[in-house]
Amino acid sequence: MSDSRKVTSTHLQRCAYVYVRQSTAAQVEYNRESTDRQYKLVDRAIGLGWPKQQVTVIDDDLAQSGSSTIQRSGFTTMTAEVALGQVGLILSIEVSRVARNNADWYRLLDLCSVTDTLIGDEDGLYHPGLFNDRLLLGLKGTMAEAELHVIRARLEGGIRNKAARGELRRGLPVGFIWGEQDGEVLMHPDQAVTGAIRTVFEKFAQIGSVRQVWLWFQSNQLNFPLQTTTLPEITWVAASYHAIHSVLTNPVYAGVYAYGKTKQESFVDEFGQVKKRVKRLPQKQWAVLIQDHHKGFIDWETYEMIQARIAKNTRPVEHQATGAVREGAALLQGLATCGKCGRRLRVYYQGKYSTPGYYCAASQAMEGRARYCMRVGGVKIDEAVGNAFLEAITPAAMKAALLAEKNIAADYDAALEQWRLQVERTRYEADRAQRRYHAVEPENRLVARTLETQWELSLSDLKDAERELERRQKQRPGKLTPEQRNSILSLGKDLKRVWQAPTTTDRDRKELLHILLEEVNISLKRKENKAHLILRWKTGNICEHEVNLQYKNVPPLRTDQDTIELVRRLAAHYPDAVITGILNRQGRKTARGDRFTANKVGNLRRYWKIPRFDASTVPTDGKLVTITKAAEILGIAASTVHRWLADGFIAGEQITAGAPWQIRMTDDLRSRFIEKAPEGYVTMKEAKSILGVSRQTVLQHVKRGELKAVHVRRGKQIGLYIKVLSKQIGLF
Repeated sequence: MSDSRKVTSTHLQRCAYVYVRQSTAAQVEYNRESTDRQYKLVDRAIGLGWPKQQVTVIDDDLAQSGSSTIQRSGFTTMTAEVALGQVGLILSIEVSRVARNNADWYRLLDLCSVTDTLIGDEDGLYHPGLFNDRLLLGLKGTMAEAELHVIRARLEGGIRNKAARGELRRGLPVGFIWGEQDGEVLMHPDQAVTGAIRTVFEKFAQIGSVRQVWLWFQSNQLNFPLQTTTLPEITWVAASYHAIHSVLTNPVYAGVYAYGKTKQESFVDEFGQVKKRVKRLPQKQWAVLIQDHHKGFIDWETYEMIQARIAKNTRPVEHQATGAVREGAALLQGLATCGKCGRRLRVYYQGKYSTPGYYCAASQAMEGRARYCMRVGGVKIDEAVGNAFLEAITPAAMKAALLAEKNIAADYDAALEQWRLQVERTRYEADRAQRRYHAVEPENRLVARTLETQWELSLSDLKDAERELERRQKQRPGKLTPEQRNSILSLGKDLKRVWQAPTTTDRDRKELLHILLEEVNISLKRKENKAHLILRWKTGNICEHEVNLQYKNVPPLRTDQDTIELVRRLAAHYPDAVITGILNRQGRKTARGDRFTANKVGNLRRYWKIPRFDASTVPTDGKLVTITKAAEILGIAASTVHRWLADGFIAGEQITAGAPWQIRMTDDLRSRFIEKAPEGYVTMKEAKSILGVSRQTVLQHVKRGELKAVHVRRGKQIGLYIKVLSKQIGLF
């Protein structure tokens, strides 16, 4: 059937879609002829009978791959219109432009067959509902998919073949550049860049931790070179942990050419879409690994040692050694093993001084159904292992002392060298800015002002760098005097003093132990109260030690008896928080010499079975209340209650010194605080004048009940009023 006979009036009543696609942005930019040919398909649709206004061009998928429908909005829109029966013809320059994935292609063919939609290319028109046309379209789709596979296989084969020779040029890490010959890798000509890289490896050899190397760069305020594909020039920025870690884990720095360290795999996400991700492969599965390919900063053996050390520093899995040493006091962290089941012992701390100890976690295995192995304090065990370690390294103590001196000087020299290179680099930047400023024409004032500003900034940076270098040179420790050298050598003879010195941290001790010790196996002899230690050194030697775990009899800690009795009296009237304040105001301490807290008072009360204060048991008639509550009931200020309590106008109770005052709220006390003074009562000033005595004397007679008094709490007459009888005049 000819092409014109396949086009019917039903097809012409619907739209004709021209699908335009290029696989990459480079093809869109450079292969313009192919794009123009696809746009000219509009003329062919018009020639087949479609009006121009019914011809729609779908070009949303330019620079998109046809291997899937992901990010191909144009193909998705066209498929939806076909399903709705709005499309009569789909034109494309060839089938591979529509889809290179048979799953997408056959789905489109099924929809076109149901909705009576034609598909056309340069070879002709096809109706997916006809068997011969469907067979031909299916064959073209299969060939398009196969063509994509063949093209990819050819490209990847060429890449792998070139990579196998070590000649495939890919992105190099900072510190390396490509040479002129095939596969030639050279070190960066900038000494500042290579010096920073060498410093990373030197500091890791001393410290043994990626994080500590990064912190050393931060503490010395040293910048680190940054080079990316988007920024080919070296940029100096603050050192980051990721940059330090990348240098230590990249095999290129060991003179190795590696290819195929990752692979791309497909997966289905939570939305049912097929996506791709990159997965890192273990070293054994790398496609290409060529040692001694170029000159590196370290050799391959050193690289493997660094990877093993970094892997050891990470959080371990079950039954493996602990990671990087911590700041705790337990010296055998990561070294101690159980003599019963062989598991790595865990660390615990207890008591006021965080005394270390070790325990086996076998009882926690299998949801707690495993049997108990051991739990032991670590003070005497750590002391025994430390003594064994000191005995082992004593012959090398003199060399270690001299090496420590060299390491201190080398540490300062490494930082100073980086600052010297930074000063040299900033000086070059200032000179270049000066040359650019002098090269500009004076008439071009806009450019000249900008270059002058850049020159001034470069000079400012140079001055700051020189000032910082001078400051650090002054801080560099001088050479040791003969007296200082003799002192260091004497310490080398007495390593125990160095080991126990306050300046030697627990972390330093553990770092030293990890250098020589491989394992410390601990077995307990409960009946003999001893621990049997098996020390396995990294040299292969094994030694055994017996540690006596018997401690001196220490009298039990107990709180003072008078403090316990006081808590017993106070608990009947006050809660724990109030008792805490009373005890601390009196200067009382716990059995361990600490200040009291509400929690400690509660523990003390529960231990001695002292009942807790219950507010509901306090009698309501004439009950004892605090000063704040009394002021609220009487309608006066709390300061007034304090004043009348001190003057004796109000009676109060106090269980012990420092305890809160309590006032018994009775009807008689309430009757003394009124709104208006009764007949026959005079102010305090008038009472002093009438009786001829002082204010304190009047208050004393009121306290003894010889004079009656009331307190007016509101109005202009506020204050204390005294009732003076005629027979009392002159009596006092």
